[in-house]
Amino acid sequence: MKRGNAVRLVSTKNMSREEWLSVRGQGIGSSDAACAVGISPYKSPLELWLEKTERQAAPDLASNDAVFWGTTLEHIIANVYAHRTGSKVRRLNAVLQHPDHPFMLANLDRVVQHPTDGNGILEVKTAGVNSAKFWDEGVPDSYQCQVLHQLAVTGKPWCDVAVLIGGQDFRVYRIVPDLDKMADLIKREVQFWQCVVDDIPPPVDGSESSGRALASMYPSDRGDTLDCSEDTNMNKLFGEYWHYRQQRESATEQEELLKQQLQERLGFASGAVLSDGKISWRKSKDSTTTDFKRLAEDHPDWVLPYEIPKLGSRRFLVQVGK
Repeated sequence: MKRGNAVRLVSTKNMSREEWLSVRGQGIGSSDAACAVGISPYKSPLELWLEKTERQAAPDLASNDAVFWGTTLEHIIANVYAHRTGSKVRRLNAVLQHPDHPFMLANLDRVVQHPTDGNGILEVKTAGVNSAKFWDEGVPDSYQCQVLHQLAVTGKPWCDVAVLIGGQDFRVYRIVPDLDKMADLIKREVQFWQCVVDDIPPPVDGSESSGRALASMYPSDRGDTLDCSEDTNMNKLFGEYWHYRQQRESATEQEELLKQQLQERLGFASGAVLSDGKISWRKSKDSTTTDFKRLAEDHPDWVLPYEIPKLGSRRFLVQVGK
């Protein structure tokens, strides 16, 4: 499989955020890669497709605390990496483009000159203390995908991922190109980008993100009813859906019964330690709340200035039998 020597698409020096987002919209960036191939825990291919086809704006994460601290700490983590490895690191103020797949773009955190390992890439990450478990076996899959995308675009022989976990646990992981994984990644990115070019949505995947995308694509209904009684595929989907829904409802009922039996055994006890875990059943603190319904009934003129419109949403209901 041929890997790039990347082409510089455009300089990012003095580029505004709006200009940068416009360039990013022209292809799949490294942070899009996991979404495009369906392994991101946050965004589905369908939701990414809405953004790339300009049907939906990408979320503005500028005010997100995790993004703010990641950006703020990036240069500090990069400097610590340089000090501990003896490497020279520098910014590359450019969006890079794969020479054979021009939709594959990359904006690197740093490029590295390692004292013994030559030229490589540095990807900087921050993680909360609760996310430490996801790093115990190495770089999480979605970030590995991001790095493989960068290696494919640049043709570099390695990338170090420097992560600061919980503000004090500093780790460095080395990722080298896996040609089979990289070939598969490029193949799947090509398939996704073809959906963008052809303006054909990728399939749903059952994720919460995919559900949001469907709600955005079809926010209202026409009021008509389709006759799918002879549609084999539609009827098969319905049958499978009903089967799994019944299984879920049965499992929910059984779960509730077992929970109640445990609560019955606890009685007035606050909790119990078991051989494989522990349970608790504690009373929350007393609090007060406002009866807004009664307030609106007694003093509608007080409430009216604070009312805001709430758009209706579509509900998916199922009925078995004619």
